Amino acid sequence: MTRTSSRRKSTGNFGPKSSPFNYTLVALMGGIFVLGIGIGIAFSSTTTLSPENVASRDFIDRSAPDPELCVKYGASAMVMDTRLYVTLNPFSVYVSQPAMQPGCVLRRNNWVILEQRNLLPRDKFNDCKNRMNTFGYTGSIDGNPKVNCVYQNDSAENFFLTQPGFNPGGTAPESDRF
Repeated sequence: MTRTSSRRKSTGNFGPKSSPFNYTLVALMGGIFVLGIGIGIAFSSTTTLSPENVASRDFIDRSAPDPELCVKYGASAMVMDTRLYVTLNPFSVYVSQPAMQPGCVLRRNNWVILEQRNLLPRDKFNDCKNRMNTFGYTGSIDGNPKVNCVYQNDSAENFFLTQPGFNPGGTAPESDRF
């Protein structure tokens, strides 16, 4: 009886032959990766801070009316004027194009600045104060600013800070009450 061996005879190769396609694929993927990084750097380095591209808090602070006063007694803001039109039959909501302009929101304890310049009638001042609101304005405070009683909406959260995996260094979110 003859036995057949299940062992293969060695051909002298030390392993499977590597395909040149794998090296080409790796080189191609590496080139695409490097090209992507280069394009990303090019886009980020050409960012300009102009009114068409507001990209930083510093730019908003510098653009505010009376920047020093605004930062010292309140906070600079982007003011958006827009109109909503609601029809009932049929029910529809229409929004006008917003008009953006720089503005300032004063802290409650700094309203004396508006009183000293007689920028508000006494009844409007008392109404806003009684509702525990504060004031915001656009235009220079030394000129003819447009002053409004504004309500701080605490339900408006910064959802960029609550993304999964984001840890701002363990610090609590800013809670500066106006």
